[in-house]
Amino acid sequence: MSESEAQPADADAATGEATKVLEFGLSDETYCLDIGVIDEIVDAGDLTRIPNSPPHVEGVMDLRGRTTSIINPKTIFDIEEGGARERIIVFDPDAMDDQATVAWIVDEVYQVTDVTPDEVDETTTADDENVHGIVKDEDRFVVWVDPNVVTAE
Repeated sequence: MSESEAQPADADAATGEATKVLEFGLSDETYCLDIGVIDEIVDAGDLTRIPNSPPHVEGVMDLRGRTTSIINPKTIFDIEEGGARERIIVFDPDAMDDQATVAWIVDEVYQVTDVTPDEVDETTTADDENVHGIVKDEDRFVVWVDPNVVTAE
């Protein structure tokens, strides 16, 4: 990723420039993440379950020689289970607060889109530290989430 793509969303909001986000599905809803925090997207594979791990930790996987914790964001966001769980979004350790190798298991990945600050409604999510804002698209809403808060729990 280029240096301009790796800038945090808040920096783009301050300048009025568009932020590239990855849209993905959890159950019947669409969510997005700033692509600046994403290292890669891989197919879901076999996970090794970790005894006594928190409920949102699905297990670990070996991804390119790195032990990667796989998080289920449905547990964090209290979303009904179900869906295909076919893709894993791997976060860039340098973009994560705790520098850990972490990934989310999601139902599917849709597309990368540009989001401008005027498309983001932050008023409805002011008390939710997991949500950056709601992206208002033509006929739908996309929830823009913050992976650092979710993976830190």
